[in-house]
Amino acid sequence: MTEEIAQAVAASPFSALGVSIPLVRAVLDEQYSQPSPVQTEVLPHAIQGRDVLAAAQTGTGKTAAFVLPILQHLSATRLPYVRGLILTPTRELASQIAERAETYGRYLEVRHTVIYGGVNQRRQEIALQEGPDLIVATPGRLLDLLQQKLVHLDHVTHFVLDEADRMLDMGFVHDVRRIVALLPKKRQTLFFSATIPAAVETLARSMLADPVRVSITPTVTTAENVEQSVIFVAQPQKRTLLESVLRDESIARALVFTRTKHGANRLSEHLDRAGIGSAAIHGNKTQGARERALDGFRRGTTRVLVATDVAARGIDVEGVSLVVNYDMPNVAESYVHRIGRTGRAGASGRAISFCDSGERSLLVDIERFIRRRLPVAPGGGPELQAAPMASASPPQAPRPHRPPQRYRGVRVRGA
Repeated sequence: MTEEIAQAVAASPFSALGVSIPLVRAVLDEQYSQPSPVQTEVLPHAIQGRDVLAAAQTGTGKTAAFVLPILQHLSATRLPYVRGLILTPTRELASQIAERAETYGRYLEVRHTVIYGGVNQRRQEIALQEGPDLIVATPGRLLDLLQQKLVHLDHVTHFVLDEADRMLDMGFVHDVRRIVALLPKKRQTLFFSATIPAAVETLARSMLADPVRVSITPTVTTAENVEQSVIFVAQPQKRTLLESVLRDESIARALVFTRTKHGANRLSEHLDRAGIGSAAIHGNKTQGARERALDGFRRGTTRVLVATDVAARGIDVEGVSLVVNYDMPNVAESYVHRIGRTGRAGASGRAISFCDSGERSLLVDIERFIRRRLPVAPGGGPELQAAPMASASPPQAPRPHRPPQRYRGVRVRGA
């Protein structure tokens, strides 16, 4: 390490948070000069070995907030068994976290492997036989390997549960509890969730010991670089409207959200027939199909990716210029996750929501959550404007007023 690099490492705010020299050097290699709020609040406590309960959404930098401490702890000793476990709900997110572990750990001797379903498990068996220090896994495949006695967790000292609310949404709570029951009671647990409803709070209490609590306000709620709008349209006209929107050749990559897996398939097929190349991604797709769809989207050979909320959670693709909420999300927080796929890293982006007459209450909930009203945009051409407005509530009609939620910034308790 040159003297110039050593000086940069010593002067880095990450060093002031207690991050070790090899990790700070790797972070600086990635051009990250300033820690995000969640990193600033979580890193010192996690490095000290405290349990942490963090409310932080995708896009806040939370991955580094748990990957850096776990790598730092595991690098302190070399032992021939698994000592770190990161549990996450989706294959894509597991792969992304494993990639971050590889990147941040480039100057450390910490071995890791990633385990998820949808692929042949033989490679994963071989990787486990090589004695990883850290496993990044989804619940289902990990339980399969545990039942086959191909992996053991009785020496785990550091455990991370990521996207806890999504774990519950996807029905993984029982799998999570079964896995946690196999962990040593004496361990450090870092618990991350976008929201902390009662069910998540109950799960957290069963897993954490005297945790530091950190809450980070969703940054996307004030994202000036995302141009947001809503179009009032009748349900039968949504497909035609989407075609019109996507024929804009200036759109490099568009991410379209549907409420259901079948809806994603049908919409992708419709776009293909209309000459607009697309791919669908959701939980029923094989891992190979999901990876091919994502690869085509990243490389730009597929302009449009049609996705469900669960499948898209944790996917970070650069250059998404447009997000379309083809179906309005049932949960207001999901709107924040969706539009956060564009306007990243200082780039500008657009988010358009299609709202039919049965979705007006969902729109009200979203506006209340983000504390702003979405501007009303016209439909995709004159032929679309008259019919949609006839069956949808007119945009001029006043929307029910509800008091905005209070939003806190960084909140730390138990420090």
